[in-house]
Amino acid sequence: MTNSPIQLQPAWPTSGNLLRHKWINRFLRSRWYPAIIQWPTLMIFGFIMFQLLLGPQAAHDNFGTALTWVLWWPLIPIIFLFVGRFWCAICPFATINDLVQKFVGNNRPVPRFLKKYGIWIIDALFIFITWSDHVWGVVENPFGAGVLMLALTTGVIVSGSFFERRTFCRHVCFLGGLSGNYARTGMLSLRGTPEICKTCTAAACYKGTDKAPGCPLFEFPKTMTSNANCVMCADCIKNCPNDSIQLTVRPPTKELWFIRKPRLEEAFLSAVIMGIVFVQNATMLDVWGSILKWLEQVTGTTSYYVTFTITFVMAIILPVALLSLASGVVSKINKATFIENFARFGYAIIALDVAVHIAHNLFHLLAEGKSIVYTALGLFGTDVHGASPAILDMGTIQVLQFGLIALGLIGSLYAVYRIARSNYSKGQVWATFAPYAVLMVVFTAMNVVLFSLPMAMRM
Repeated sequence: MTNSPIQLQPAWPTSGNLLRHKWINRFLRSRWYPAIIQWPTLMIFGFIMFQLLLGPQAAHDNFGTALTWVLWWPLIPIIFLFVGRFWCAICPFATINDLVQKFVGNNRPVPRFLKKYGIWIIDALFIFITWSDHVWGVVENPFGAGVLMLALTTGVIVSGSFFERRTFCRHVCFLGGLSGNYARTGMLSLRGTPEICKTCTAAACYKGTDKAPGCPLFEFPKTMTSNANCVMCADCIKNCPNDSIQLTVRPPTKELWFIRKPRLEEAFLSAVIMGIVFVQNATMLDVWGSILKWLEQVTGTTSYYVTFTITFVMAIILPVALLSLASGVVSKINKATFIENFARFGYAIIALDVAVHIAHNLFHLLAEGKSIVYTALGLFGTDVHGASPAILDMGTIQVLQFGLIALGLIGSLYAVYRIARSNYSKGQVWATFAPYAVLMVVFTAMNVVLFSLPMAMRM
């Protein structure tokens, strides 16, 4: 049995409602939002698809590759940090889903197995797609990236044809799982006002009205306490008859401190993401070739499928095992079960996940950023081969990377402390804190070592 929480602060905003600003309120209530951003995004996506499938098949010459992996992918975790899952409101897959539903959708209920196992399916897809990227070279192969996009588009069309709302985004999309975790660190928060919502019986925010459809991800702002499934689409703002919805700015990672119903699969994903960042960094190192040769000698095979899979599985297992070890130790201290501790404190890793993910992607954005311009010029016949794609030198990039990792460590350590303080008695807080603090320091040290080594460029 765990002790009663010392004090759980409210998960909803209490002041600083941005919707009090007239122009923000008008924009979000306008019929133009989010369509004014959705449609340009969809058109850009169509152009990227054309480039990936029919453009140059050398990654360093393909404009679609540069836009996808050098610009969009590095910006994604930054977007989640500042504005939560806003990207999911304007994502081209979501727009395609909505169009399909409008014309041929059957709006059937979400299958029960998706509701029950959706996050585990997302976890599995995220792991598989990351593995396939390295085994089949999706990022370095524009056509492969195009095929991946087509497969996702097909899934969206099938889901939109049969099932209600954005079933694919909520229960299947691998990026949705990543964004759900990262959005918890987001500085923008949308919630209903409890005092107003408790007397409301309309449920217009969930069901929808003639002004806008209901919540696309099946959330009920009246009871919502997390950013994980809020895409900032503003439909609930348009629909609420009582002006209950608040949009506020909050400290980053604050939501991690007060997870009311921690879920094992979400905590598991946070550890897996740490392992995936290990893999992403390791495979870009100059010493990666030496690591593969050593594995070939150990395993007796020259198959890259085998050697990489071994490395990948080990990298995924390592952070999960370390989190499990810390949770087992803490269970003897605070008397909570292993599962409770694993699920509850696994969320604290997310702050460090976001930091190291941004740090990794910063290399691509700043060391290869000019490739976006070079490949764009290539569309008009201008050859810029041989020119450096770097925006900043590697020394400056590393300073920024280490600064981000330090901020991530601080965020995770503070999250561990707040989680412990919110759930256990005063005498147990620091004893619970210590093993997880060591865990965060170990993760940080491993990342510092990896980021200290020379990396190869993607483009």
